Amino acid sequence: MIVYNDLKLAKELIKYPTITPVDAGVMSFFSKKLSKIGFKCKILEFKKKNFKPVKNLYARIGNKSPNFCFAGHLDVVPPGNLKDWSINPFNPKIKKNNLIGRGANDMKSSIACFTSAVSKFLKENNDFKGSISFLITGDEEGIAVNGTKRVVEFLKKEREKIDFCLVGEPTNPNKLGEMIKIGRRGSLTGNITIYGTQGHVAYPQRANNPSNCIIKILKKLSDIKFDNGNKNFQPSNLEITKINIENSADNIIPGVAKATFNIRFNNKHSSYSLKKKLNYIISNISKKHKCKHRIFYLVSGESFLSKKNETTLMIQKIIKKITKEKAILSTTGGTSDARFIRKISPCLEFGLVGKTMHKIDEAVSLKDLKNLTKIYNQILTEFFLRK
Repeated sequence: MIVYNDLKLAKELIKYPTITPVDAGVMSFFSKKLSKIGFKCKILEFKKKNFKPVKNLYARIGNKSPNFCFAGHLDVVPPGNLKDWSINPFNPKIKKNNLIGRGANDMKSSIACFTSAVSKFLKENNDFKGSISFLITGDEEGIAVNGTKRVVEFLKKEREKIDFCLVGEPTNPNKLGEMIKIGRRGSLTGNITIYGTQGHVAYPQRANNPSNCIIKILKKLSDIKFDNGNKNFQPSNLEITKINIENSADNIIPGVAKATFNIRFNNKHSSYSLKKKLNYIISNISKKHKCKHRIFYLVSGESFLSKKNETTLMIQKIIKKITKEKAILSTTGGTSDARFIRKISPCLEFGLVGKTMHKIDEAVSLKDLKNLTKIYNQILTEFFLRK
């Protein structure tokens, strides 16, 4: 049985320029790696009108229950200005005991650790009772339309059961072992368009300036105090992200004004309850200013919280044993693909330190790489052999 080296595999994965949602051949490469250690692999390519196709991978070894799943993504964010990097971001290098490259942190190295841990486990426990699976997407850093969401739908249709899932996102703020993510806030984006009447600035009585209306709306929305948070979640917050009034001259009252905002909300709300509240405010102010309006929402995920169970406590104990850190159970940060997976399986997230994710010279400590592989291997050992 092959035992994969985490560092070598991480380097190999980073070399693929998988800027979301480009595959660049990485799913085929990774599928072959898993096939060599006994996995049955299925590359799932999903397409949807107006969106780029995405390749995903579901792989499984074993056909018995329980099925422990490792989930993650092989797509990465753009590297930015290549001149700012100390290396070619897709030609990884080791400097000062750190592996540098795009995806080194988020999250190709975690997938390498998954694979190394699993290969070692299989070599030592080839008759284990259960199954191990991989759910790998190429559409996590993008709009997540043809990625994990579609794979989950496929697995539900195929009646493929996952008993527990570990997502390898970089969950730790500063040190490996600090934090496990057991939930996430939801994300709701709103795009407002206000229609007024264009006119000459010297004759405001002949026009209706939509900017006055949209300013009042944005002020009202930004003043909302949604909640104070709770023991599991930080307070919900709304941030205005764009204001756009396309006007080619300074002496014209515009006819249209646009704005975008995003709300990160906890489990005191749903996207439905928030939209109802927002629609009421936007509609009333628009009527007062005699403007027509249009509001379009995009919900990338609802808030969720995974209940603390025996497996969560076991993982927390293993992390402390290897890193000497007691991992906090947290829901902070942005969204992740756990928002889709939690619909079919209990799940949590634990991976590397996230300080350099999406940055220039993204990096992972070689020590953290080795310790994360140890953690994942020990999790498998205790999950399957503790009984």
